[in-house]
Amino acid sequence: MPAPRARTPLPPGTFPSAFSKQKDIIYSDHSSSSSRSLSSSRTLSHTLSWSPLGNLIATASERTIRVWNPERNASKNSTELRGHGGYVDCVAFNPRKEAELASCGGDGVVRLWDVRAKKATGEVRVGGAGQGAYRIAWRPDGKEMVVGRTERKKGSREREDTLIPISLSTLSQLEQFPQSLEAPSFTFSNSGHELFIATNAGTVDIVDYPSFDHLYTLRGHAAACHCVAMSPTGAYVATGASDSLAMIWDTKDWIPKYPLTTLAGTVRSLSFTFDGSYVVGGSDEGNGLHIKHVESGDDVCTISINTPSPCVAWHPNRYALAYTGDPSGLRIIGGMTGS
Repeated sequence: MPAPRARTPLPPGTFPSAFSKQKDIIYSDHSSSSSRSLSSSRTLSHTLSWSPLGNLIATASERTIRVWNPERNASKNSTELRGHGGYVDCVAFNPRKEAELASCGGDGVVRLWDVRAKKATGEVRVGGAGQGAYRIAWRPDGKEMVVGRTERKKGSREREDTLIPISLSTLSQLEQFPQSLEAPSFTFSNSGHELFIATNAGTVDIVDYPSFDHLYTLRGHAAACHCVAMSPTGAYVATGASDSLAMIWDTKDWIPKYPLTTLAGTVRSLSFTFDGSYVVGGSDEGNGLHIKHVESGDDVCTISINTPSPCVAWHPNRYALAYTGDPSGLRIIGGMTGS
């Protein structure tokens, strides 16, 4: 299936008026526990993933994964996937396969799903008793992924994190790389030859892949770093932390270009538009989505929302923004028809 043609990039002068006119559509599963127990934060979706062509979007709540057709917001048009023995912490589509989804969670298992067939196609156990899998990062070629495993240190509130590469062809662990610092988030570079690892020391370690040899460390935050994202153009990397800041780094010299200071609370996610022109952050506090023009650092658009949104994700080829945090369900602004 050929990739859909990306929309023409909008300059910052016309983006605000164009995007602010877009519909904000709710995708709600009224039969799920999330709609029966809105007061519990664990029932709200805390992970998002677009399929590579943007025809599907996956969320997770408690032990249930739900995959939506973004053009059909009725729950009858979504697909429910169950099989995990604990809370699902992360869902991530294979960047090269439109219907292949990976998930992981508190049961320490990584599951692969064929979304079209509505069934699991394989699994890899990465954790034992007291060990959970919390994060998945696909290598851009879709042949390998890195999974984060965590466990509490004995007699301490601190945790020990291990990053584990997995081969898709053999569904097996390739190696294990214990981390000296907690690693809340990690992502591959666009080439797949480097891995960016956010740490609780407020730094981002850049390591070679697959050797995990240290290459460089980004130092720009005064508190734990929780997210890292690379622009589709490869020109910039964004990092977010508990200091309520997101930093934009120039990949030519690794000097921070500017901070994003309009966020409130811990920055949990960051996402660039398909053309790399705009960036938005998700956080634990505040009632607005602040969209920045990457080159200038200017605020170009602020979308008022009802509740804080910790998880945000731009569509892979159009100006459509998905976000979580609303008790009503997943929401998508722009470009989706909803019916």
